Amino acid sequence: MLDTSLLELWPLVVAGGFVVGFLVGMTGVGAGSLMTPFLISQVGVAPSLAVGTDLLFAGLTKASAAARHHSFGNVSWPIVRWLALGSVPGALFMLLLLGYLKPDVEAISRVIKGSLAVTLVFSSFAIVLYPLLARGRLQLAASDADPPVRALPTLLLGFTIGTMVTLTSVGAGAIGVVVLSALYSRLITRRLVGTDIVHAIPLTLISGAGHASMGNANLLLLAMLLAGSIPGIALGARLTGKLPAWMLRVVLAVVLMIAAYQLYQKI
Repeated sequence: MLDTSLLELWPLVVAGGFVVGFLVGMTGVGAGSLMTPFLISQVGVAPSLAVGTDLLFAGLTKASAAARHHSFGNVSWPIVRWLALGSVPGALFMLLLLGYLKPDVEAISRVIKGSLAVTLVFSSFAIVLYPLLARGRLQLAASDADPPVRALPTLLLGFTIGTMVTLTSVGAGAIGVVVLSALYSRLITRRLVGTDIVHAIPLTLISGAGHASMGNANLLLLAMLLAGSIPGIALGARLTGKLPAWMLRVVLAVVLMIAAYQLYQKI
């Protein structure tokens, strides 16, 4: 998309950044799951460009949210390290694969749209199922202690998320937090979300930088998204715990399903 077109659409882009930033600040979910479909279906950005720009957007917005989680002790660093040991090589593998194959632009656009639509459907179910997995968690037994790391499953989860996020920009929050909940059932919710957010930062920034090196990023678009997301994150983080989490997750799941349908229509 041309920069002149972006300038004409700046209210829509800034508003979209605010809404996604709000959801990221409150739940840790939404940077990839909502922003990439929004850029493709509403703003008209090419899929490869939307993925690359959104990855940089996700890394920067989650870095802002992660600072708050770290200050409150909501991060299990041993889990973060094992996830990153899998996800960073997974991201690099997918970037090398895309660079080596040099796929046709139209073909890769269809692949991204199809992969994104499928991932969004899984993400919507994952977001709804997450509270059910968390309901039986023993809060007192897991208050502030790091649970024993399940190295191999965590490494494999990281690699899977790394490849998925690099291709579609979706998965680090919406799917990763649910699988982490199953792997570490005694990890309390706030530490689960904080761990997932911190892990997503190096993954999305490395993936985004790789896409940018291939010309799949727009800095003007990124600046507009950040202008809207920064106040959105601040408001979302402030409201965390004050609104019913189940209500927000149901709404988010419905929005993801709608976004998946819109993308499917454009394949």
